[in-house]
This record gives sequence, structure tokens and C-alpha cells, in this order.
Amino acid sequence: MAGSDLILAIDQGTTSSRALVFDTAGTIVSGAQREFRQIFPADGWVEHDPEEIWQTTLAVTREAMEKAEVGGAKVRAIGITNQRETTIIWDRATGEPIYNAIVWQDRRTAEVCARLKSEEPLVQQRTGLLLDPYFSGTKIAWLLDNVDGARSRAEKGDLAFGTVDSFLLWRLTGGKVHATDAPNASRTLLYNIHDNAWDPAQLEMLGVPEQILPEVLDSAAEFGETDPDLFGRSIPILGIAGDQQAATFGQACFEPGAIKSTYGTGCFVLLNTGKKADVSRNRLLTTIAYRIGGETTYATEGSIFISGAAVQWLRDGLGIIENAAETEAMAQGLTSNTGVYMVPAFTGLGAPYWEPNARGAVFGITRDTGPAEFARAALESVVYQTRDLFRAMAEDGVEPTALRVDGGMVANDWVMQFLTDILDIPVDRPVITETTALGAAYLAGLQAGLFSSLDDITKRWARERRFESAMEDGARGQLLDGWDKAIRRVRLGV
Repeated sequence: MAGSDLILAIDQGTTSSRALVFDTAGTIVSGAQREFRQIFPADGWVEHDPEEIWQTTLAVTREAMEKAEVGGAKVRAIGITNQRETTIIWDRATGEPIYNAIVWQDRRTAEVCARLKSEEPLVQQRTGLLLDPYFSGTKIAWLLDNVDGARSRAEKGDLAFGTVDSFLLWRLTGGKVHATDAPNASRTLLYNIHDNAWDPAQLEMLGVPEQILPEVLDSAAEFGETDPDLFGRSIPILGIAGDQQAATFGQACFEPGAIKSTYGTGCFVLLNTGKKADVSRNRLLTTIAYRIGGETTYATEGSIFISGAAVQWLRDGLGIIENAAETEAMAQGLTSNTGVYMVPAFTGLGAPYWEPNARGAVFGITRDTGPAEFARAALESVVYQTRDLFRAMAEDGVEPTALRVDGGMVANDWVMQFLTDILDIPVDRPVITETTALGAAYLAGLQAGLFSSLDDITKRWARERRFESAMEDGARGQLLDGWDKAIRRVRLGV
């Protein structure tokens, strides 16, 4: 491995587009980030402008490359990681989207999912997923049925569907490649995770014509080369994975039983189950963790829709903080949260409840409640929701003994200590917490031959700090009892 070999990871997230350049030691060499608009056209609807996604991605990629290549080192490969399930359909001839991107958080197809609920056992058997508007399939159908002429154009083969990775790949290659990877495909409600192929029964159920779908490749594969006009030369794109699968890869969770939790806009727990696609009895998901060399590794997943987004709401919605970092001191400044609980069901409840029509609430407010209590309740809600996922896993017979964490929120020591206190297992924070981008870089580097094996990547993982529980069982039980009551009230709508 030459010291001048660099890998660029495009990390296209829900609230921002980022690009990070890594060397082969897994160290960040440079980076750039830009936020973009969140569009809320109606209650429960969430959209992005695909052109903003593309322009911000292009800008941060150029900026990060320019910074990294100043000393003569060169980016040898690109990996892409993306917000999953977000749905874009575009014209094959022009590359123009036919409508805004419908974001994974969007709830507009809740009634369709409810109508199909009797089919859920078969859906879960084929796809590993449950019927929820979170996934791409019903979003695709909505676009085809609600954009003038879209369905007929799709049936003629004039349109292309993709999750964000696929859209970016199309643009980066100048419209030459329409592809995705198996993990992203496994989030669409259209992909049979056992056959590793688009499922005809699912396509028929949801009314999606097969001709709009991308080719499905391994997570480390030859995805094409960038248009030379974009960066002054062609660069191979060699790795793609949805953000949570990329984080799993970046955390080197390669052995069955390894588990990580990512705290970004949402919170997502993935447990490696190896070659076995375990079906949860407690409404967790079965998904593809990664596919390399044609071999599929599966995972059990718990998906929480709102974690860091609750802190963003404190900033942008309520105006009680200027930046997320303030919340740590606010939470630490309270000896307790005096019974205040926030259930941030801003876009419904995800796992293990799957109630798209649930709405957020704050309980226990008194005259003494102020910004600090709101901030602490928002942080605590992330931990409580994680505990709900772990309880579902325990009921499935899986009890992890340690948890690897990553994402923007894990810089908050107070949250990490509260997490270990509530879960009552050690929480390991790695040296590099940008593991989503790192995972995309590892996938691209593996395909480029810059890493020899998964073992080679595993050796690069390093723990920065281990947090261990210091909370008594009685105190933990009391806090969780209050949370369970709050969740129950939200689910009942009272």
C-alpha cells in the first residue's frame, strides 16, 4: 500500500452532504460538508430537492479532493454511502428528476401500507421488512401514480428509479451507470434478500415496473468511473453501501453477534447474524449487512426515526440552543430530569412499534420546566428508544454483551454514560467516529486492493473510550417505568 493512496468517501445524509478523504491507515485527511433544505409540503411529508443533493455533493467532493491532493497524493477510488430508502425517479434521457426526492422519514403512504397489512407475513418472508411507509416501494408507487404521465413513461422504460446512491452514481458517471448495491436494494420492499434478486411478487403487489430498477451489485464492486469533466480525470467508484450498513462495515462488525448503533438524524442498531437471515418475532428487521464476492452477510436491525433530529428541532424549531454541543452541559447541569419525558415521534414511531401515525409529545412539564429539561429529555429519548430495541432483541433471544457506537451524537459524553447506564452493558466509542464514511472508504479500498481482507480492516479499528454502567438497578427501573408510560400514552394518543 503506497502512502500516497487516498480514498474519497461521499457521505450523502439526510440533512447534509459530506465528503471525507481517508488514507490507507483509516485516518481522515480532509473533509467538507454542506447542509441543504428540508422540505415539508404537508403533514407527515418530507422531501429533498435532488438537484440540491447533487450540487452539494459535487461541491463537497471537489473541496475535499482539492484539500487532500495538495501534497501530491491522489484519490485512487471513491466509495458512496447514503441516506437509505429515500426515493428518486428521473428521466433516462435528460437525467432530470420527475419530482422531489421522497425522504425515508416521509409518511404519505401510511394508508397504502395499512391496506396491505394482511400481506405482511409474506412481505417479511421475502424482503425481511415490514409494511411501513419508511421503505422505498410504496414511495415509488406514489410517484408513478401522482406525477402526470409517470406510470406510462416508466412502463416504456423512459424513467429510472434509485435510492440516493443510485442517483449520485448516475450523475457521477455521466448517465452511463444505473446500479445500486445489495444492502440498498434490500431496503426497497422490492428485493428478495434470500434469492438476491428483485422479487416479481413484490413488484406486482406494489405496482412497480421492473424496467425502472437498477442493476444490483456487491457492496465492493466496479461501479464505473466518474465523468472526467467533473474532477479533471476519471476516478473509479468501487464501493457503495447504505449509511447504516456502511457504519457496520466501518465498525468492523464482521463476526456474527457483533453489534453497532449509529446516532445521526435517526438511530440504527445493526446486529451481524452472519450467513443466516434471522426473522425477528418482535418486529425488528432482517436486512443485508453487506455482500462481498457474491457472499451475503445478514443483520438484524432496529430503526429509530428521530435521534439527532430531536436536537436539531431544539435548535431550529424551538430556538433554545444555538448548536448541538450545548446540550451536554445543559443535561449535566441537572441532578435529574424531574419526570420530564420527550417522545420524539415527529415522523411516527419506528421499531419495534411501527406506528406511522403516532405523534410526538412531552410529558411531565411544570412551571419549573425550562430549556435544560427539554434538552435533557431529547437526549434521554434517544437512549430510551435504543433500550426498546435491545428489549426486542432480548425477546428474540439475543443479548449483546457490548455495543460499538458512532455518529455525531457520540461525542457527547453525557449521552454515552446514560446509554451504558440504561442498557447496563459496556459502550465502546472508537477513535474514528465517522464510521459511515469510513465504511464506504473501506469497501472502495477493498475492491481497489488497498486492503487485503476483512481481517486487514479489523486491525484498524481502535477504541477511544469504554463507558461502563454506574447506575443502580432501582434507579434504572424507575426511569424506564416513566418512559414506558410515556410511550404507551403516545401510542394510545392520550
